[in-house]
Amino acid sequence: MRMPEINLPPITDEDEARIQAGIAADPDNPETTEDEARGARPFREAFPEMAAGLRRSRGPQKAPTKQLVSLRLDQDVLEQFRATGPGWQSRMNDALRRAARDLFAA
Repeated sequence: MRMPEINLPPITDEDEARIQAGIAADPDNPETTEDEARGARPFREAFPEMAAGLRRSRGPQKAPTKQLVSLRLDQDVLEQFRATGPGWQSRMNDALRRAARDLFAA
């Protein structure tokens, strides 16, 4: 998924100074020291139980309606569908459904 382009004006030196002053003045978020940074561990290593609960997976479908298949497609066809943005797989499924209906209706 491609991130949308955001056209923001550049940050001025005044803006940067104000941002940095706000960061320095925040008592709830002190600057990390070099000793703290050297002792840092990955989240999944420091909190394995929590990390296991945060794994991103969809899990089983409640009522499976689709079937996972492996399919080889021409690169240009795949690129055209992907270029349509999010939802391209559903659009491809719809196109295949129409093609199957037309093929077997004849």
